[in-house]
Amino acid sequence: MAVRRIKPNILADDLAVSRRFYTDLIGLDDLGGMDWIRFLGGSTREVQLSVMALDIHAGVHADVSIEVDDVDEVHARCVAAGAEVVYPLTDEPWGLRRFFVRDPDGTVVNVTQHDE
Repeated sequence: MAVRRIKPNILADDLAVSRRFYTDLIGLDDLGGMDWIRFLGGSTREVQLSVMALDIHAGVHADVSIEVDDVDEVHARCVAAGAEVVYPLTDEPWGLRRFFVRDPDGTVVNVTQHDE
């Protein structure tokens, strides 16, 4: 199992205002998204952050996303260790398999695997 990237998720009150801040002032590119999330970054996918309203599917905000190459293995380890899964392992319609788990300090982590 390998970690492919780690991406912060910023909770935004107004997506358009946040998008303008990160594109116009910071210099990130708007890489697209959906009506509740925008992906902002650079020329490589390793340089990226998400600005989002509350995750409409999970109903909870994940502070960080960690993309792995085997989400099922990570989920099984989390469950076996008794970690709090706050959003179940789910195949999302946009081509992502993910779950949310709370770390020991209360941070919610979105563990993801993209369809290849």
